[in-house]
Amino acid sequence: MSRTHLLSSLFALGLIVSGCKEEKKLDSPSQGQITVAADESYQPLTEEITRTYELLYPRTKFKLVFKPEREAIRLMLEDKARICIVSRKLNANEQRGLDQHKIVGSATRIATDGVALIINKTNADSLMTVAELRGVFTKQITLWSQLKGGNQTGPVTLVFDNPNSSNLDYMLTKFGVKALDGLRITTANSNRGVIEYVRQHPDAIGFIGVNWISDGDGPVSAELSKNIRVVGLSEKENPGSRADYFQPFQQALGLKDYPLRRDVYILSREAHPGLGSGLTNYLIRDAGSLLIEKLGLWPQVPYNREVRFR
Repeated sequence: MSRTHLLSSLFALGLIVSGCKEEKKLDSPSQGQITVAADESYQPLTEEITRTYELLYPRTKFKLVFKPEREAIRLMLEDKARICIVSRKLNANEQRGLDQHKIVGSATRIATDGVALIINKTNADSLMTVAELRGVFTKQITLWSQLKGGNQTGPVTLVFDNPNSSNLDYMLTKFGVKALDGLRITTANSNRGVIEYVRQHPDAIGFIGVNWISDGDGPVSAELSKNIRVVGLSEKENPGSRADYFQPFQQALGLKDYPLRRDVYILSREAHPGLGSGLTNYLIRDAGSLLIEKLGLWPQVPYNREVRFR
């Protein structure tokens, strides 16, 4: 082989090796691309926080995948997503999936949200006690006529987004329900689908993640809130006035007045200080918490609005 050919071969080999190194370059909080899996209940939240982060750091990119909660967690465990945004920490079986690969993982609470109950605009029964709701899930209450203050008389239909969703899991856990037999439940494939179903069926109670309707300034929230009513809930068995009922909006979440509140977590399998931890750290600091507030949820670290007078 001539000297020229030898040098050319070495140069080409160097380019290949350099290219491989470039492909293996780790992402960082300010650059790179990762996949984020999220429960579909948190789609508006996930889209807004990742969009904002990409604007702050133009060299970052998030591929978003929306699935029912159990599937979103599975994607993270199978290394098909770096992080997932869900309503709970890993259970023991799921944690073993990370332990087998010697991955520590992390769970960071970023906000408090709530499961919102929505009804058709023509339904007058917009106030309910937790005891009444428990009665519905334990099949002691099956008809609207068994609830106080309503103008519906038929069976109560419960509408969820998906059989594996965080909304349904939360409600079943809340009331200790082990089986769905005898419950009049239908699924609508998405939180948006739940809203559309309720708009068309006065006998339905829909269960959605409140972030779908909590952004008061957002056009999507405004559009989705049309022709539905948000149910106020009371933990008192015999409420004395409307002041004893609370809707799942920011102040009631932060003050723990709304009964169906829950945490929002980012679960991560990231083994280095990468883009996943960059997004997480942003959300638990002042700027990120202000964004979560704007979306109508209660941030893990409330934004400090301290004003100093001289």
